[in-house]
Amino acid sequence: MEKRNMAAWLDGLKKSDKKQALPILSFPGTQLIGMSVKEMLSSAENQAKAMKAVADRVPSAASVGFMDLSVEAECFGAAVTASENEVPTVEGALVSSMEEAEALRVPAVGAARSGIYVDAVRLAKGMISDRPVLAGVIGPFSLAGRLAGVSEAMVYCYTEPELLETVLAKATEFLVAYAKAFKAAGADGVVIAEPLAGLLSPEMAEQFSEPFVKKLVSEVQDEHFAAIYHNCGNTAVRIIDSILRTGAAAYHFGNAVDMADVMAHMPEDTLAMGNIDPAGEFANGTAESISAATRALLEKCGKYKNFMPSSGCDIPAHAKWENIDAFFAEVKRYYGE
Repeated sequence: MEKRNMAAWLDGLKKSDKKQALPILSFPGTQLIGMSVKEMLSSAENQAKAMKAVADRVPSAASVGFMDLSVEAECFGAAVTASENEVPTVEGALVSSMEEAEALRVPAVGAARSGIYVDAVRLAKGMISDRPVLAGVIGPFSLAGRLAGVSEAMVYCYTEPELLETVLAKATEFLVAYAKAFKAAGADGVVIAEPLAGLLSPEMAEQFSEPFVKKLVSEVQDEHFAAIYHNCGNTAVRIIDSILRTGAAAYHFGNAVDMADVMAHMPEDTLAMGNIDPAGEFANGTAESISAATRALLEKCGKYKNFMPSSGCDIPAHAKWENIDAFFAEVKRYYGE
């Protein structure tokens, strides 16, 4: 299979006068293939079918794999609760002391459900050839928060930095191997979801997120494999310099920030994506309201050549397809047929 030049692809997106949207859109594919979230996440074949159905439905710039941010923590041994139509959630914490941090074992790729996700991307690549296929992984600090507890991880930044850095090092080691497995499976890139870093101060982001994301990016990114960094926290603009130093090929931001503020800080040669509210608009809005929200976003940010319209985060499984269609229609209307 010939590899896609992702550096050239990203450059083409920036230069194009008619932008395509690239929302984080996979879970609503459950509606298209008539399966529950639980059924889909337990099968590589079902995930690939859903990705193909989404690709057939919308003109998204890329196909994005399932952003299930419980997978990696479960590989480490974390307890996960799964319901029929909700994304699985991590329960409790594995690490609460330095001894437990040092004893934490780095799992092999293929542990728990990770192999299903790698196989899903491999299968999707065989079905989707007209656009890149992107895998998804959690970011290092966000994974550490699921292993040590979210609130606890925030406190450990100040009280137990060595414990936190020990967990971060092991989290990053696994994430590098996981991203490399996606790369070997044919993925054209990976979206690195680092939402918990969006709560950090600039100083804390520089110490506890930036170097670990940077290592992950540097280990896997090349001209045929792009790392796209996602941060949906409300401090994203405050820590923008730290985010950019991670070296990712492109950046994605959530609706907790004003996308126009993000674009004002973004280098002209760096692609930035965002940020229509996935819950408020895609799931709970109307075709009219999401069209208006998309139009307002484009009027603020469409002037930037390095801007791509997107959702602010992962679009929920129950999002209305009429809203998703309206979003794409408004993007097409703005940039021209």
